[in-house]
Amino acid sequence: MRYGIMQNENTIETERHPWPPFLPSGTRLLMLGSFPPQRKRWSMDFFYPNRTNQMWLIFGDIFFADSQRLVDKKNKSFYQKEIEALLHEKGIGLYDTATAVRRLSGNASDKDLEIVEKTDIPALLSRIPLCGDIVCTGQKSFSVLSEDYGVAVPAMGKYYECPIAGRKLRIWRMPSTSRAYPMPLKQKTAYYVHLFEQIGIIGKE
Repeated sequence: MRYGIMQNENTIETERHPWPPFLPSGTRLLMLGSFPPQRKRWSMDFFYPNRTNQMWLIFGDIFFADSQRLVDKKNKSFYQKEIEALLHEKGIGLYDTATAVRRLSGNASDKDLEIVEKTDIPALLSRIPLCGDIVCTGQKSFSVLSEDYGVAVPAMGKYYECPIAGRKLRIWRMPSTSRAYPMPLKQKTAYYVHLFEQIGIIGKE
């Protein structure tokens, strides 16, 4: 059996999540993706590891006015330690809505992911009492919260309030940062600027 992968009776491998949740003690925003890509696509051992994913370009642009600030060009990767330090400073936690999946087509596409085991969202929230906002970074992750907690699907960049584990949270829908998602990087960045302004992570211009 390969690391993090189990064989099932249908011969399609079941992958378990490779990392624990990243939850700084002062987390006030929890960002939830769907599931990490295959290991062969990782450029670092951390969330949004695909070298073509635009998440850390967006963070670089917003927090350093330089989309390449967190990009390790020499090693074709990202500066993981700097990313983690930034997330701690800003109170941003990261995880995914699935802890085990099957890749029905053997690729990283969300539409081909079959969720075998969902993440225990209330358990995550119990570890971050200051968190009042959850961001879903794509349709697949939002669909899990929609199904399990009856969260209505808002317009892109908007939120609905929803009670989860006895707390009223704002559940935001954001565009996927996958390069395959058909939206210009500048427009994706604008959505995240608005989000961070509304939550108070950055000041309003």
